[in-house]
Amino acid sequence: MRNIDSLKNTSEFKEVYEKGTSKANKLLVLYVLEKEGGKKLGISASKKIGNSVVRHRTVRLIRESYVAVKDRLPENCRLVVVARPAIAGTKQPEVEDALLHLCRLHKLIKQ
Repeated sequence: MRNIDSLKNTSEFKEVYEKGTSKANKLLVLYVLEKEGGKKLGISASKKIGNSVVRHRTVRLIRESYVAVKDRLPENCRLVVVARPAIAGTKQPEVEDALLHLCRLHKLIKQ
């Protein structure tokens, strides 16, 4: 898997939550903040989703979906993807479609 620049600490996540905009669908919530410094991704999967195995699988699916759409995103943006409980048990194409849908809602990707 390719290297992904990620949000590392709480202050980076907090900045995106507070200054960015959010859109949601059944599986995911996407927070976006346009900021210089390249694309960065943060993923949040709470215990509401399931045990650690389910949460880790969810994070992997979101990361794979992000890699698939990464080249179509603008260069300077911070993304935080929050997984919703409905994501447990879904397959990778569904997660990728959900992420693409949210990117289109944020107008990050043209139709």
